[in-house]
Amino acid sequence: MRKITLNNGVEMPILGYGVYQVTPEECERCVLDAIHVGYRSIDTAQAYQNEEGVGNAILKSGVSRNELFITTKVWISNAGEEKAKISIEESLRKLRTDYIDLLLIHQPFGDYYGTYRAMEQAYKEGKVRAIGVSNFYPDRLIDMAEHCNIKPAINQVETHVFNQQIKLQDVMTTYDTKVMSWGPFAEGRNDFFSNDVLKIIGNQYGKSVAQVALRFLIQRNIIVIPKSTHKERMKENFDVFDFALSAKDMEDIAKLDLGQSLFFSHQDPEFVKFLLNYSRNK
Repeated sequence: MRKITLNNGVEMPILGYGVYQVTPEECERCVLDAIHVGYRSIDTAQAYQNEEGVGNAILKSGVSRNELFITTKVWISNAGEEKAKISIEESLRKLRTDYIDLLLIHQPFGDYYGTYRAMEQAYKEGKVRAIGVSNFYPDRLIDMAEHCNIKPAINQVETHVFNQQIKLQDVMTTYDTKVMSWGPFAEGRNDFFSNDVLKIIGNQYGKSVAQVALRFLIQRNIIVIPKSTHKERMKENFDVFDFALSAKDMEDIAKLDLGQSLFFSHQDPEFVKFLLNYSRNK
């Protein structure tokens, strides 16, 4: 498995397994399947309500904890230094581990500066190996990076062939902050799996649209965490290291970039209200 070195020297697999929208009931089985396929990086979050399933799978997998890389995220309802501190302890308990490999602020709302201070403290205490943010646009990423003691190692954002995050990745380079993609398949939007460019390129290598899309991001040094509840699809998503896209392939895929979200905007007042209301139940 190829790894990326984060800005504090910690190594992280460039390909992992995400459990967003995996039900608590299914999560343990799915994570066990993913680990058996070969995944060693698992991405969860407090808001997903399946950290316990991840923790159970870690213990039952038979794989040493130091071979696994576990990511979770602090939700808005736990924002602020004191609440975040308590929530980190709760995540450690649910994940049944002594440390979290990567801890992120899930959304740029609430007292996220207080949250980050709690994360920095957890990092110093050895409870967390790396810290970062998620869904931070360039302006908020810069503001955070310029006012914190530990530069964010990761910014997890919507990144796929239709929203390639070129500007954000360029800004993040200043702080050696790595892009981590959520939604690498755009959740099938914009006829993703029927895209002619991706299909034609895939046919050259005997690869699927999904595999081409993942390979495109990996060759841009973007960390990916595709999700599937089906073991065969997990295997397909994992099988992306035996081919390389040519410079022309990369150029052709780059032209698919629409430069905007296919989902929502964190600058949309109604969406912000939705997140804040949602957070009260998490």
